[in-house]
Amino acid sequence: MTAKSEDIAPEHRTAAQPGIASPWNRPQKRRTQPALSREQIVAEAFALLDSDGIEALSMRKLGARLNAGATSLYTHVANKEELLALVVDHVFGELPLARSENAEDPAVWRAAIVECTEAVRAAVVRHPWMVGVLGDVGMIYLGPNWMRLSEALLALLDAAGFELGEANDVMGVVMGYTIGTATVEAAWLSALAKNGEGEQEFMDRLLPAVVEATRPYPHLHRLYTVQVPEEVEAGRDSSFLRGLNVILDGIEARRAKP
Repeated sequence: MTAKSEDIAPEHRTAAQPGIASPWNRPQKRRTQPALSREQIVAEAFALLDSDGIEALSMRKLGARLNAGATSLYTHVANKEELLALVVDHVFGELPLARSENAEDPAVWRAAIVECTEAVRAAVVRHPWMVGVLGDVGMIYLGPNWMRLSEALLALLDAAGFELGEANDVMGVVMGYTIGTATVEAAWLSALAKNGEGEQEFMDRLLPAVVEATRPYPHLHRLYTVQVPEEVEAGRDSSFLRGLNVILDGIEARRAKP
């Protein structure tokens, strides 16, 4: 008799069968190498990614760092994509959760969102290999630590008086802005590091050329002769907060409408 799809364990389903196997829900197999654990694999992958970047990560190289064969790793982690999901969720586990106390006050819920998004942004910039992972469609946003971050934000917005659907829209907008901004920043800083240049050093070389190139475009020219130099001096943190406050102002104004 042919087995029904629901009788097949998730880890044995083929790619053509529905469902996504989550590494957090799948029972861990009995270890053939007692000294090796999933936590140890994730920690070593995290260290490798931080030191050498995402291009350097392979199951073979990771196994060598752990004094284990790649086959031993597959006992705990199904593939490289699953490993990356686990490592990203490990990073999210380092971040503080939004608190909902006194969230009915707009100043409180806004400050809590700022704190949460600044932490997410800082994590991506601190671990630039995340840039190549966060845009992938897969299990990244099914991890328990990301779920806890999301749950805390929804609870904050619920306490602030947002309907659930509206709260989800707000979370999507602010997180989309945060991750998008952090992705650009991390890529920018990685490029500078490869060239051995500092931010100010590069901007001092770049701005004169940009100012000259924008002369036929009056608004762009004014932007790069006045606004951009001030932003460079104020730093990336200031620019991020200005953009975030534009979003939060819009959310608050929308809520004020009858």
